[in-house]
Amino acid sequence: MPRVVAPKPVASGFGRTDAPPRRGPKRPALQAVHDAIVSCELCPRLRRYCERIGREKRRAFRDETYWAKPVPGFGDPQARLLVVGLAPAAHGANRTGRVFTGDGMGGSGDFLMAALHRSGFANIPTSQHPGDGLALRDAFIAAAVRCAPPDNKPTPEEIARCLPHLEAELVALPRVSVVVALGKIGFDAYLQLLKRGGVSARPRPRFDHGGAHQLPNGQTLFGCYHPSRQNTNTGKLTARMMDDVFTKVREVLDPGCRDPFAENAIAVGRIRNEHVAETAKGSRHR
Repeated sequence: MPRVVAPKPVASGFGRTDAPPRRGPKRPALQAVHDAIVSCELCPRLRRYCERIGREKRRAFRDETYWAKPVPGFGDPQARLLVVGLAPAAHGANRTGRVFTGDGMGGSGDFLMAALHRSGFANIPTSQHPGDGLALRDAFIAAAVRCAPPDNKPTPEEIARCLPHLEAELVALPRVSVVVALGKIGFDAYLQLLKRGGVSARPRPRFDHGGAHQLPNGQTLFGCYHPSRQNTNTGKLTARMMDDVFTKVREVLDPGCRDPFAENAIAVGRIRNEHVAETAKGSRHR
């Protein structure tokens, strides 16, 4: 059994948004964080569970090779928006290796990506597999826990051991100014991370869907119900409710925008055109 090492404390002043944006490409820094997350062995219970799921598989995916490793974040290195989920799904991201990807038509990945697409942060409204052409613009998606937990219930100790991964991604994403936490666990985990870095809000923000909280480091934290099938199938979370959250996000990020929906449509068209151009470029080099 691998030795469990306590996470390093978060750097003082972590999460400040008053520093000027870094110059140059961000991919090398994020790649180093990606590699560290993928190789993490700090939670033996979660590692055993993910590996077992990868061996046993679901019948529909019996011919696929499961990722079955910790899942890093995904998105735009220049993102101003960070979306924090709970953890990979056993047969979703634990299978595909990309957050909110592969949990079926109408699953949490599609529900989230459709909302991000409508608000101009994603070029397509689905998230089925890593080669589907999905690209995010001005947004990055991560999770409080990087391994699929049994019954979707990580322990407090497992959440704490995973926080340095989220910290490392944020250090490599210096433009983040808005955070959307999907569910109370992600919401509380983000506040815990900031507190360990010396950023503590008083009174402590309370999780509620659509609630916006201005943090001492200049960031705005939104609460949003998690787009799990349990929430979306029962109507606890509807597409309109999620759209309302990302409309508020747009208002914070681009306060001078007179018509957020028009601006969103322009953004969607822009990233769709960029995706088509990249696809054509790749075809010419084949």
